[in-house]
Amino acid sequence: MFSKFIEDFKSFAVKGNAIDMAIGIVVGAAFNKIINSIVSDLIMPPLGLAIGGVDFKNLEIVLKKPILDAATQITAPAVAIRYGMFLNSLVEFFIVAFSAFIAVRVMAKTMAARSTPQ
Repeated sequence: MFSKFIEDFKSFAVKGNAIDMAIGIVVGAAFNKIINSIVSDLIMPPLGLAIGGVDFKNLEIVLKKPILDAATQITAPAVAIRYGMFLNSLVEFFIVAFSAFIAVRVMAKTMAARSTPQ
């Protein structure tokens, strides 16, 4: 029974689909870094400047201030709703979704152009 499991796993692992999926994950992780940089380094700074010099990452509603000891060391962190981080993630999501949409469209047009007889 265990040998059948191993054989099935080998069969799965060496199929093109598993390898293609692994390559897609690696490329997707690298693409994620690029998108994060585009959002945080290129889009958010001018957007923050346009709304009055506010950095979205720092937008929050403090529910409870941090507790400090006599030496002004934080003994309990602040409790806050960090809606700026959420807005950042939302913008990032739309950029990723739009990028994926464009990539799929370009690939579909490329595949259609290849399949038409010339």
